[in-house]
Amino acid sequence: MVQEEMTQRVKSLEQRLKNMQGLAGQKSVAFKDPCMFPDVHLPPGFKTPKFEKYDGHGDPIAHQKRYCNQLRGVGRNEELLMAYFGESLTGVESEWFLDQDTSRWYVWNDMAQAFVNLFQYNIDIAPDRISLSNLKKKPSESFREYAIKWREQAARVKPPMDDHDLITVFLQAQEPDYFQNMMSAVGKSFSEAIKMGEMVENGLKTGKIISQEVFKAVTQAVRVEFDNFSDTSEKVEEIMMTSGSRRGPKRKSRRYTTSETLYC
Repeated sequence: MVQEEMTQRVKSLEQRLKNMQGLAGQKSVAFKDPCMFPDVHLPPGFKTPKFEKYDGHGDPIAHQKRYCNQLRGVGRNEELLMAYFGESLTGVESEWFLDQDTSRWYVWNDMAQAFVNLFQYNIDIAPDRISLSNLKKKPSESFREYAIKWREQAARVKPPMDDHDLITVFLQAQEPDYFQNMMSAVGKSFSEAIKMGEMVENGLKTGKIISQEVFKAVTQAVRVEFDNFSDTSEKVEEIMMTSGSRRGPKRKSRRYTTSETLYC
């Protein structure tokens, strides 16, 4: 009996250890295991703001600045800044944050540098003047949609472009139909340039402005028609000349004078 009781107590103790460590090799669900920053205490009256989510696109440094601005009320509480940073991430980026070993992050700069290193390529491939001049309007886009998308990319250029450079590069990105009809946008604001582009767009749709492609197609068709007509005229002339040479020279009809008629 004593042996059986000891065996049951040992089994019970083993079961308790399994419950503490996690069943079947699973991780424990104790508070300190899933919680990345268990010692962080929220200040009285703290309300979690609605963070702008980072999805792996864009400048990671700019995202960190926006995040810190949203939590400027917490002062120098770096642990709280690190604890809530994951709330500003989404998708694969959020999973990256959850997989990190926070014991390596002693201060905010440690975590911030690890995040920037991961998305450094977004800074390296940031748009410049050349890439902006090659950013063309898609056929499925309206001019306004295209212009807004273009302006968003232009805002990422370092150093920032002034108004004159902005309009100059924007015009360089336009197709011939828009470029020729928007030259007067130089010296104007970007919003005015958008309005001019929409007027050109409407003119092309209504036929008030003839597109370069249509003009070239009509010119080519007229040229081909003219060439065909010239070839036909030349062939007609050749046929007439050939048929005339086959009949031989025309005989001259002799006209008699009055005197010749009387003595004949």
